[in-house]
Amino acid sequence: MNPYIVGIFVPVILSLMLRKRKDNKKRGVPIDVGGEPGYAIRNYRFATPVESHWDGVSTLAELFEMCCTRYAHTPLFGSRKLISREIEVNSEGKSFEKLHLGDYEWLSYGEAFNVVCHFASGLVQIGHGKDERVAIFAETRAEWQIALQGCFRRSITVVTVYASLGEGALCQSLNETEVTTVICGPKELKKLIAISGQLDTVKSVIYMNEEGVSSDVSSAEKNTNWKIVQFEEVVELGKENPADADLPASADIAVIMYTSGSTGVPKGVMMTHHNVLATISAVMTIVPDIGNNDVYMAYLPLAHILELAAEAVMAAIGGAIGYGSPLTLSDTSNKIKKGTKGDASVLRPTLMTAVPAILDRVRDGVRKKVDEKGGIAKKLFDIAYSRRLAAINGSWFGACGPEKLLWDVLVFKKVRAILGGRIRFVLSGGAPLSGDTQRFINICLGAPIGQGYGLTETCAGGTFSEFDDTSVGRVGAPLPCSYIKLIDWPEGGYLITDSPMPRGEIVIGGPNVTVGYFKREAKTKESYKVDERGMRWFYTGDIGRFHPDGCLEIIDRKKDIVKLQHGEYVSLGKVEAVLIGSPYVDNVMVYADPFHSYCVALVVAARSELENWASKQGIKYGDFSDLCQKQEAVDEVLRSLVKVAKQANLDKFEIPSKIKLLHEPWTPESDLVTAALKLKREVIRKVFADDLASLYT
Repeated sequence: MNPYIVGIFVPVILSLMLRKRKDNKKRGVPIDVGGEPGYAIRNYRFATPVESHWDGVSTLAELFEMCCTRYAHTPLFGSRKLISREIEVNSEGKSFEKLHLGDYEWLSYGEAFNVVCHFASGLVQIGHGKDERVAIFAETRAEWQIALQGCFRRSITVVTVYASLGEGALCQSLNETEVTTVICGPKELKKLIAISGQLDTVKSVIYMNEEGVSSDVSSAEKNTNWKIVQFEEVVELGKENPADADLPASADIAVIMYTSGSTGVPKGVMMTHHNVLATISAVMTIVPDIGNNDVYMAYLPLAHILELAAEAVMAAIGGAIGYGSPLTLSDTSNKIKKGTKGDASVLRPTLMTAVPAILDRVRDGVRKKVDEKGGIAKKLFDIAYSRRLAAINGSWFGACGPEKLLWDVLVFKKVRAILGGRIRFVLSGGAPLSGDTQRFINICLGAPIGQGYGLTETCAGGTFSEFDDTSVGRVGAPLPCSYIKLIDWPEGGYLITDSPMPRGEIVIGGPNVTVGYFKREAKTKESYKVDERGMRWFYTGDIGRFHPDGCLEIIDRKKDIVKLQHGEYVSLGKVEAVLIGSPYVDNVMVYADPFHSYCVALVVAARSELENWASKQGIKYGDFSDLCQKQEAVDEVLRSLVKVAKQANLDKFEIPSKIKLLHEPWTPESDLVTAALKLKREVIRKVFADDLASLYT
């Protein structure tokens, strides 16, 4: 018999023999709870909410000390050494910074704990009082975590501030919380100097040293009354003058975390040690076989609770945390010098957290490379992908077992190398993840994606999809620290009596639900409630439905629903989640005027895709801005949007009738999206008010 035929059919036959039936287990079960009437679900394994996974540990400071003692000689914090920094100029005359980074250099748990203790003592030496607050205003890096844990050892409440925050929100957060010491990175030091005259309470600034920061330090010393100290100096001061630890209590406020402000002025969420510990403890029970052999890729903002909780979990199990950034993540990332390696290639992580926007970019990047190769390579990829997709979707004739291994070696090995080749689990959170992207990552990376749902107000705790749940579009069953309850929202037509699934506003209860908003008593009373049994509940404003197995699906948001002229309701977020699937779309915001019968959209065009299309069509244009103005380009993108909308079964009134193509990407620096890459809907609406108005003329 032909050996090629044997090579194809034997794996297929073995795959069919080894195929298992889909698991239909219950993941969440109904529970009787107090408070407002509704339909409530708990995790199937835990009758009551988990509060601490460790006996005798009730604070984040105790947890960190325990882990550093247990894993003293194990690597904890890894950072890449900067070899060189260069400026490259492209054909359009724009300058880009390119970095050549070396290998990871590691601090062990024991070494990290010593530095944390020295930093805590150093805070005493520079005059920071116990009852004064510290703000950390820096990008994600090892010093961020060292500073956080150092503050905890002095019972100091930490205010977390996004590195990308605008001047107004930065002033508000620092003044509102009466911060006296700011710990910042070199870029953030410049921002602080620019607004120094508007900061009322700041006395000291501790900066993380980098090349070229000396001139900014001199400027700060000349133009402010601040005490300016280098991070390493604080550590050295503490080493020379050790102070006894002053550890916090479980109910003390650990962090005041400012939300990213997608719907207005950022609010400071007050989290106790008990709150955050509950989420960490719950996640410990979810990720399969998590242990001290795991390596975590840290690059999302630590000022976001998703990243803060993820890193705390990694430290709790003795894992290694390697730091990077979104701009240096892969070999082809914007800031990586050509011919050198990105963070993931060097670190080769086993676990990582991602927001959907980043996973979408990974998907689009892989698809683009496959399309560019074309020929046999593209055909092979398409066959492998469709065979694996069939298996994941439950088909008996899909590729699993030996055939799966065959495709992994032949096709997907190169894709997995983009993120180091060892990823075994990805946590996605912060926004809804499209089913297409979820399946793509499952297949190409060969790793399950745990979709989570939670908020800053619930310390990221809410729901989490288990590793063996292969469904898409859902966010899993309640975490063991949380109860999830749906309550009626009659105005939107969502009721817990709806068939076949109960629907309503999502309310989260449990020990992970935070104290409230800092100096926002009215807003706290509006969003938080304590029931007759003492359980604290947070009203999310999100709309969900429960599947028969107890898993939650997010289907709407109260603030994103607009009623059109003829009474139809449009869920802006739902439509945007569909439209982002067009290859021409980098970002999109749908807008609906209630005095009209149709909606419109602002579309940030995906440059490479649109330029490739224009080249094939022979369309002449000046720059990318000029291309986005051409009616042919607008028509092509609109056709693509209509196509993906119809494939998702959107109603006609939900599909944008007109669009405006934009050439400049929306970034946190432009203040049009948050640091978590969520749309700042009101800001965008104001900035592009004239464009939106023109779409309705």
